[in-house]
Amino acid sequence: MNRVKLFLQEFHPIVHSLLVGTIFVRAASSMSMPFLFIYLSKHTDMDLATIGLVIGAGSLAGTIGGFFGGTLSDMIGRRRVMMWALYLWTFVFLGFAFGQGTLFFFFLNLLGGLCRSFYEPVSQALMADVTAPEKRFRVFSLRYTAINIGVAVGPIIGAALALQAAALPFVATAIVYALYVVSLQLLLKRFGIKQIEGQKKEPVTFRGSWNVVQKDVAFRFYVVGAMLGAIGYSQMSSTLSKYTEMAAPQAIGLFAVLMSVNAVSVVCLQLPLIRVMEKNSPLRNIFIGNIAYALGDIGFAFAHGWVLFIAAMAVFTIGEIMTFTASDIFIDRLAPEGMRGTYYGAKSFQNLGSFIGPWVGGLMLTYYGGTNLFVAMAVCSLTGTLFYALGQKRVHLQQRQRELQQQKGLSL
Repeated sequence: MNRVKLFLQEFHPIVHSLLVGTIFVRAASSMSMPFLFIYLSKHTDMDLATIGLVIGAGSLAGTIGGFFGGTLSDMIGRRRVMMWALYLWTFVFLGFAFGQGTLFFFFLNLLGGLCRSFYEPVSQALMADVTAPEKRFRVFSLRYTAINIGVAVGPIIGAALALQAAALPFVATAIVYALYVVSLQLLLKRFGIKQIEGQKKEPVTFRGSWNVVQKDVAFRFYVVGAMLGAIGYSQMSSTLSKYTEMAAPQAIGLFAVLMSVNAVSVVCLQLPLIRVMEKNSPLRNIFIGNIAYALGDIGFAFAHGWVLFIAAMAVFTIGEIMTFTASDIFIDRLAPEGMRGTYYGAKSFQNLGSFIGPWVGGLMLTYYGGTNLFVAMAVCSLTGTLFYALGQKRVHLQQRQRELQQQKGLSL
């Protein structure tokens, strides 16, 4: 009981609210979105390529949407951007349940991608706003655990609901989002987030924010490194299912087991790994994580049975845990005070890798085979580490230049 009390006292109540909310909204979205491809193929006359384009629209919208959402939150406040995004997102899920027509679903998924790219970076920035710098690593780790708890249970509930009615998972998701946004709005008002936002003094504009991000060489290196990582990571949710079908018997059952291994491993290993990760710099954690990614990809490349695939997924998941949380801390330390939302939003430029990855992976799988594909993805992940290192070197150089300028100012 004392440990629970201490845990509740360690972070701002809004952090706890966002963590609990993350579990519910991720469980709700994973009740419906993983089944969107099947849903559209059965209830529309779209061909498979068109369905792929419709689904990819969300990631494409998120590539640029995050920057605008994050910057807007620095301009008008986290609370307003989050609320509007969640309210619109609720209607997006209702649209999937009752809508018709290719263009309608295309723009609906486009809007859904924008809502996600507005809400998630802003919620991360808000968590950082109300958390001391030395505690932010743990907060981001807990957020990532909350995401995976939701993803672990959501598809199971969604499959059960879909057996009753195909549109029911989307309706249920909309209801959960509606309840969450109303409760979150009340909590944000109760705990004075409006007053916290009112303390900001420096005005923020889209042009000014873009100029800062564009001139930040360290951030550009980060985006390239993260994009390369996203190209490799996206294979797990795209080409891996087809590759298991080509490489092992009973592939459908194997892929389902691999997804479960991934989710369960994150939930079980996240907290133990936090203690190790807190002792390392973000760059070192990313480096270790990318090595784990590469080893997992090589395991996939040469696996021909269930045991090796499962072992490779366990190693791959360690890389996921190490890099996801460390990248959030990397951004937190790069962002100037007052522009945290902008930087977390601009982080979504890495989503271009998630858009490119499945296309490149599909081509390589078709023409070069799965072994060559996953060996190439291992190289891709390791190459990303180089760009993170270049970014970190640039950060140290900038810090050194500022220290020298301060010393000159004092001597004068």
